[in-house]
Amino acid sequence: MASKLVADCLFCKIIRGEIPSVKLLETATTFAFLDIGPLSEGHALVIPKFHAEKMHQLPDEFLADAMPVAKKIAMALGADNYNILQNNGRLAHQQVMHVHFHVIPKPSADKGLSMEWNAETADVERLKDLAKNMKL
Repeated sequence: MASKLVADCLFCKIIRGEIPSVKLLETATTFAFLDIGPLSEGHALVIPKFHAEKMHQLPDEFLADAMPVAKKIAMALGADNYNILQNNGRLAHQQVMHVHFHVIPKPSADKGLSMEWNAETADVERLKDLAKNMKL
């Protein structure tokens, strides 16, 4: 399993130790550290040791332990309420163009991740057509 890191990527530099971080856990494929701009105490980042901008570009083997690492972090924090957040692309609020997962404790209504969920009413027949046309 070869890793691919990019010279000018912030997270690749953190993985290589060129930029300091407060490391929580490191595996063969994953690096986890505390966020320096946290939304709440314990906000952590889980990053694959392979440079890909979006999750669908990442080889599956680099996703294999991302969620188990996130789970370990949430459990170590004792977080009863937390969000796991992963954004893909600028329109989806991705700031660093290297796949990463946020583990964000939600200790109270005013701390942690806040979001607005703009749900729409779906037409069931359109959902069936969409599902039929998706190539999974």
